[in-house]
Amino acid sequence: MFVGHLAIALTAKRAAPNVNLGWLMASVSALDLVWPILVLAGVEKVSIVPGATAFTPLVFDSYPWSHSLVMSVVWGLVLVGIARAARVPASPGLLVALVVSHWVLDVISHAPDMPLWPGNSPRFGLALWNSIPATLIVEGAMWIAGVIMYKSVLARTNQRPGWPFWSFVAVCTLMWAAGPWSPPPPNVTTIGLFSLVGWIVIPWAAWADRARKSG
Repeated sequence: MFVGHLAIALTAKRAAPNVNLGWLMASVSALDLVWPILVLAGVEKVSIVPGATAFTPLVFDSYPWSHSLVMSVVWGLVLVGIARAARVPASPGLLVALVVSHWVLDVISHAPDMPLWPGNSPRFGLALWNSIPATLIVEGAMWIAGVIMYKSVLARTNQRPGWPFWSFVAVCTLMWAAGPWSPPPPNVTTIGLFSLVGWIVIPWAAWADRARKSG
C-alpha cells in the first residue's frame, strides 16, 4: 500500500491533534523509508518480475530488517527515541502502533512475503495486489476516509487545510493511481533511488499541517 499507509497517519491526527502530521507520516512510512537504503546497500533484495501481481511487478525476495514484524517494533522504538529527543508531544504507544500498522497493511496487500522476524521466519500475505480493482477500492476508500477525518479534526478548532495539504493529497493520489499502469523499473538500483523520494512525504506533510487556514 501507499496512500493506505498515509491514510492511517491522517486518521491518527484525531488521537494526537497536537502532534505535527509530519511525525505521524514518518511513523506509518518508517519501514518504507528504511527499505530503499537497505536495498541500495545490498542488505535486502527485490526482483522485477512483470506480472508477479496485478498491481506491481516487484517481488520482495528478502526484507527482514525493514519489514518484519519484530523489526517494525524496533523501528517504532527508534522513532520514539527520536521524537522524545525532539520533544514531540506524542504517545510512545501511538508511534509504535503506527509503525506496526505498516506491517499489518502490507500483509493485507502483499503476496505472502511479510516475515515475522529476521531469519528463518514464516511469511504472510493476503495478496490484495492480485486484483487492481479491489486494491483501488480498498485503499482508495481508506485514503478518502483519512482525508475526511483530518479535515474534521481541523474543523474542531475552526481551521481547514490549505493548498499545501491539497497539493500533497493530489500528488500522492496521482502517484498511487498511476502505479499499475507505469512501465516496470529498469533495474533494482532505480527502484532504490526512486523509493528514496518517499522521504519527501515527511517535510511536505509537516509543512501542510502548519499551513492551515482559519474558518
